[in-house]
Amino acid sequence: MTTIDIAADTSISKFINLTGSVVGSEAAVIGKLSALDRLLPVWIVAAMALGLALGALIPGLNVALEALEVGQVSLPIAVGLLVMMYPVLAKVRYDQTRRVLTDRKLMVASLAINWVLAPAFMFTLAWIFLPDLPEYRTGLIIVGLARCIAMVMIWNDLACGDRESAAVLVFINSVFQVVAFGALGWFYLQWLPSLLGLPTTSADFSFWAITSSVLIFLGIPLLAGFLTRAVGEKTKGREWYESRFLPRIGPWALYGLLFTITLLFALQGGAITSRPMDVARIAIPLLVYFLVVFSAGMVAGFWLDLGYAKTTTLAFTAAGNNFELAIAVSIGTFGVMSGQSLAGVVGPLIEVPVLVALVYVALWARTRYFTTAPAPIAA
Repeated sequence: MTTIDIAADTSISKFINLTGSVVGSEAAVIGKLSALDRLLPVWIVAAMALGLALGALIPGLNVALEALEVGQVSLPIAVGLLVMMYPVLAKVRYDQTRRVLTDRKLMVASLAINWVLAPAFMFTLAWIFLPDLPEYRTGLIIVGLARCIAMVMIWNDLACGDRESAAVLVFINSVFQVVAFGALGWFYLQWLPSLLGLPTTSADFSFWAITSSVLIFLGIPLLAGFLTRAVGEKTKGREWYESRFLPRIGPWALYGLLFTITLLFALQGGAITSRPMDVARIAIPLLVYFLVVFSAGMVAGFWLDLGYAKTTTLAFTAAGNNFELAIAVSIGTFGVMSGQSLAGVVGPLIEVPVLVALVYVALWARTRYFTTAPAPIAA
């Protein structure tokens, strides 16, 4: 029986110790968890419900939240995303990123699933499930093109994934989004439908909207996390940094996540509650997408013998989507009340609870299919 060595006793690491610290056929419960840790899925669903309730009960709340924007995203939501991202990126041991970059199997598999298979699969699902609803179909395709750069770090941490690999893959996704998002939008919304004899959709995306989203929601917390570790280790040493400092900031990742989810659903609650059947039709292909792409990542990692930690990271970075970017692009291109924007909002409505559930699936798969211990995860 092999136990993953987790140095810092943060909110996330305690959750990991409970649900997945043992490799083999038996499980161990290590430490006593707070209510937030034990009931994480419940709190996430509650945050979504609270956001919907706030949006319905407080007139003008969505207008107030939209009054000030950062990268075409409401400022309070932007603050929540930054708070959520910073603690996770402060935990990354950046001196190990070279090890990740030399893993060609992981790099090739990630690029292939993220930028070839997943967008093509979402395109196919959008046309199968929404052939008569072009606005929602376009919104789904945009969601499929926006690869995850934010919340995936939370899911990866909870599932005992390889934190350094996740940071590198998220960075690569960010670069590809800036470079390729517009071109892929033209390919999937204009060129490919035209080739197949299908109706086409305008793909006039703002390059600045994409670039600013990546720079704000990844660049700022990434730089802050890197500088925090560099300065902390230089002045106090790694032991102090990982055993004293990280436990203090660790829980803020989950606080930021819950805050962000609440505000996001408060902002778009009216659109969701006023069109329940439309939401249901958008939700079905999204559910299929998340389950299939996650499974493909797990199978690919297992087949490539990447080990549990990297396999899990591959699966979550492939299945997750950058809904902040998808919503920003949809609003900037088609308008805040458009069907494309509604499809973008439904994305996290389905993604958040599904990927939380898949954390448990990943931990179960580790005890059943991965017989060798993954590399130790730094706190």
